Amino acid sequence: MTSVGSPGTWTPPANNGEVRVPVDEGVELRGILQVPPAASGVVVLARGHGSSRRGARDLTVARLLQAEGLATLAVDLLTAAEEEAWRERDLRFNVGLFAGRIASVARWLRRAPRTSGLRVGYLGSYTGAGAALAAAALRPESVDAVVCRGGRLAMSGTVLSRVRAPTLLIVGGDDTSALEPHRRAFAALKSEKRLEVIPGATHRFEEPGTQTQMVELAGLWFLQHLGAPRWETQPESRALGV
Repeated sequence: MTSVGSPGTWTPPANNGEVRVPVDEGVELRGILQVPPAASGVVVLARGHGSSRRGARDLTVARLLQAEGLATLAVDLLTAAEEEAWRERDLRFNVGLFAGRIASVARWLRRAPRTSGLRVGYLGSYTGAGAALAAAALRPESVDAVVCRGGRLAMSGTVLSRVRAPTLLIVGGDDTSALEPHRRAFAALKSEKRLEVIPGATHRFEEPGTQTQMVELAGLWFLQHLGAPRWETQPESRALGV
């Protein structure tokens, strides 16, 4: 994959790309939408409670994907008021709520003028990882590829078996509490699937080079399944149980 800032890569415009996405009656989510010229697909970046569309980590991931010709929508799955009240309303790990909202975001992207012709992918992290899979099971027709990284994926095999989109699971080799749940989730998936383990990485992929490696794997998966002509071959597999 191309490194951000290398010659010929796309630089996001000066405007901040702020959008408001209606997901329920009277509920709008805040997001940042960036669409490179001739984008080959659009990726929804979803994390869940405590995430921010302007978080440094998500902005870095978004820029790396944009450099490969993928549009990105970094979205807050809770409104500002809900973030303030999450303790009282038990919203922190409400995967069902997040899943419905991710699916609604995908529906909006398929209708929005700048993205209506693009295939849609989900990149879920932490709580957003389980929510992305649940959204893919809830409305299989709304998503064309899913990548989950660093999530706990504590959901039933029945839900996972309803996912139809090609799905890539990425987990750190040193994230010991997540390895077995990822293996179980991988076994339950019935769609095209892949499990990648990044050696030396922990839950947040904070170790040197691990975040870039994670984004490269995710980007290749999206380029393959969202229809980018520049995709060639995936790197040699480090998959478990594949």
